[in-house]
Amino acid sequence: MRIGELAARAGTTTRTLRYYEARGLLPARRSGNGHRTYDESDLLLLRQIRTLRDFGFELEETRPFVECLRAGHPEGDTCPASLAVYRRKLAELDSLIGELQAVRATVGAQLERAEQARAELAADALVPGGPEPVCELGGTFP
Repeated sequence: MRIGELAARAGTTTRTLRYYEARGLLPARRSGNGHRTYDESDLLLLRQIRTLRDFGFELEETRPFVECLRAGHPEGDTCPASLAVYRRKLAELDSLIGELQAVRATVGAQLERAEQARAELAADALVPGGPEPVCELGGTFP
């Protein structure tokens, strides 16, 4: 198949395919008249790249999977280099999850502090002569 058909079937653009070719991820086969030619194995390769990219893998991180597919492994992820990329990605995700949990804990503590402060202001407003709480958007509490 030619580049336009491959791009349509893979759900991408010819520009992307040329970029992958320049990066060595997609084979650069040419017909006798100079047109790029591709086959079903190239479509499988592009689907693997797209799946990994959808999962957050950088383009260069897909290279071991592409090489594994080219070596004849049907899933492209059973080679040692592919497994190593999976392990690195999981470690990266675990780290990001830890950072997000820390941010969540901080935001939760800030919310709890703010709600407590608001409750204290409201209670003080009920005391004769106490301050009247003011809403940040203007006006007073009901």
